[in-house]
Order: sequence, then C-alpha cells, then structure tokens
Amino acid sequence: MSWRRGGGGGDGGVSRRWAVLLCLGSFCLGLLFTNRMWTLPDANEIARPNGNGEEEGIKGNSLVTGECGPKKVQLQDYKDMLPDQDTHHDVQTLDKTIASLETELSAARSLQESLLNGSPVAEEFKISESIGRRKYLMVIGINTAFSSRKRRDSIRYTWMPQGEKRKKLEEEKGIIIRFVIGHSAISGGIVDRAIEAEDRKHGDFMRIDHVEGYLALSGKTKTYFATAVSLWDANFYVKVDDDVHVNIATLGHILSKHTLKPRVYIGCMKSGPVLSEKGVRYYEPEHWKFGEQGNRYFRHATGQLYAISKDLATYISINRHVLHKYINEDVSLGSWFIGLDAEHIDDRKLCCGTPPDCEWKAQAGNTCAASFDWRCSGICNSEGRIWEVHNKCAEGEKALWNATF
Repeated sequence: MSWRRGGGGGDGGVSRRWAVLLCLGSFCLGLLFTNRMWTLPDANEIARPNGNGEEEGIKGNSLVTGECGPKKVQLQDYKDMLPDQDTHHDVQTLDKTIASLETELSAARSLQESLLNGSPVAEEFKISESIGRRKYLMVIGINTAFSSRKRRDSIRYTWMPQGEKRKKLEEEKGIIIRFVIGHSAISGGIVDRAIEAEDRKHGDFMRIDHVEGYLALSGKTKTYFATAVSLWDANFYVKVDDDVHVNIATLGHILSKHTLKPRVYIGCMKSGPVLSEKGVRYYEPEHWKFGEQGNRYFRHATGQLYAISKDLATYISINRHVLHKYINEDVSLGSWFIGLDAEHIDDRKLCCGTPPDCEWKAQAGNTCAASFDWRCSGICNSEGRIWEVHNKCAEGEKALWNATF
C-alpha cells in the first residue's frame, strides 16, 4: 500500500485520515473486549524467570529491587504481621522450654537407671553431688507436730545431744539430728511463729514444704526424704517418731554394717491386715487394691523407726510426684519399694519394748536401738515416761562418743 500526501485519491489508495480512524476504531474494539483499560495485573499473575531461566507464576511473592538476582519475598498483610510474629516467638519459647525439660528428664532418668541397675553413677552426677558437701553416716529426722513441744523437750533432755554436743556429733560422728515439721495451712500463723521462735532457741528443726495434718503423713514422709537427701549426703536417712527412745550409737552400729549395700530398707518388718471397716484405727480407704476382704499388707517396716539407704532416698526424691500415698505412711513407704531390687532387713533391735524389756536386754549386753510401747504405737505418755526408759535402757553417753562407725 502506498501513501499520498494529498486529500482524496483516485488510484485506489487509502487516505491518512481513514487510516487513523481505522486504527482508533480497532483500538477501541480491543479495549471493549479485553476490559483491561488502565488495570494493573495482580501480583500473582506476574511472570518472572526462575533460577533455571523458565517463567513461573508467583503467588504472594514480589521482586526485590537493589539486587541483581531474582529473589522471592513473601507478601503479607501488615495487619496480620504482628500477631504472626508473636505466635512465632511463643512457639520458639515453648520449643526451648520443652528441650530444656527433656534434657533434665534425660539426666534424671540416667541417674535413676544407674541407681536401679546397681551401675556406677555417672561422673557428672558424682561431681555435682560432692562439691561443697561432706559425707555423713546418717540423717535422723524426728517426725513432730505443732502440738508436741513437750515431747520435743523430753527428747532434748534425754537421748538427743544439745548445743555444742550436737555440733560435735555432726562433725566427729557424721550424724545429723533434726525435728521435721512443715507449715500450717495458713502460712505465717501463730503456730508457725511459735516453731520459728523454738528453732531460734535450739536450732534443731528441719522445715519442709508440707502442710501439717495427721492424714498427710505419707506426703510428709516423702517430702522429708526428698529434702534430706538434697541437704546432706549421707549413707542412711532415718525417720523416727517423737515418742520413741533411741540409742544413737547402737543405731549407728546397726546401719554401718550395711553401708556397702546400695539399696537397703531397714526396720522391724511386719504384715498386718488390711482394715476395710470405716471408722476403725488404721482404716484403709483403698482396701480394695489389696485383693479380697481379709487380705494382708505386703511386708513393710513399722512406722516408729526405719532407715533407708541413699539410693532409695534419691529414688523417692526423683519420683516423688508420681509415688502413690496410702493413708498409712509406713504402708506407703513399703509400696514405693515394691518392684525395686531393694533388700529388706528385719532387725528387732529397732522395736524393743519399754522396761522391763529393753532393760533386761541392756543388762544382757544386747542394747536396743529403739524402744516404745506397741499398744500406743510409741511410748505411752512419752513426755514423762521417756525419762524412765532413758534411765533404764540408755546405752550411756560414753558409748556414743567412743563409738567408731
């Protein structure tokens, strides 16, 4: 086609005016059918070369200026950005917490497995335990209550050394003695303040994180062992009631015979009936767990005095949150060792009667380690009668200071 500068044409050519109108019409028709006039394409319809030189659709991405190579950047609504960041931070914190707990759990399991299998404890545990801690023969925890001030005083003036003698007992003989007590339901009340004043005077209490109450003795026993093993590194941990007379040197000689055994449970072993009649003394609410009516408990040490080795005390400390508590604390303790490779040692020197029983045995050279009345589960009227027991059945002060364990 040829163009002419003139107006009309007689040679069949198309004038410039008609050409312009034809182009403009075509352009309008194109806009009408595409409906894309002045509309920017969506971000997800942009095509760009990827790393292989191919084109791909981008959804939720954009190109970053200032860099030579192509790069994806996630497009986000700024309204949602802050909540997403907070959630991400919370997830990271939770992951870190879980990882930390898993590490601690793994360490506890390793120690527990070593204890249960009789394997040597890992060096890191030995190092952490030994730093700044001396080794003791035994820790004697005397279970007491807020209302037992007279019982405590009677013990202080009979078989439990006081003041400098108690410190000497710790330093020279490796024997720790403390009255064990928790706190009242209203912490800081008058009974708590009375115990604090008594402790300032004598300095012989071990306060534990436990709410006092007769029906909570199993929990108190568990907390005592867990606390004692964290405070003192001893071969044995002893629990004794505050209405029992104890000959410390004789007890030390009995326990020292078993220091090389890793898991020992020492006491006067018994197996009484499971009492299912509500209202009677020592009633067991969970009697159904022990089989049919008239069944008997498994063998366990009587609650007036018993001792366990460090490995067993550590086992209680590690598993204290999952160990079941029965109504009777001596039954609870025995149940915690069922299934463990623990040696039960029945020693009748730990449960002698009051005079004349312990007196005759002392005269025969067979001194008792602990004396009490079975009918009272302790010395009857111990505030006054413990003096009689001490005068007739005590091993003598020289026996303690001359003892070698």
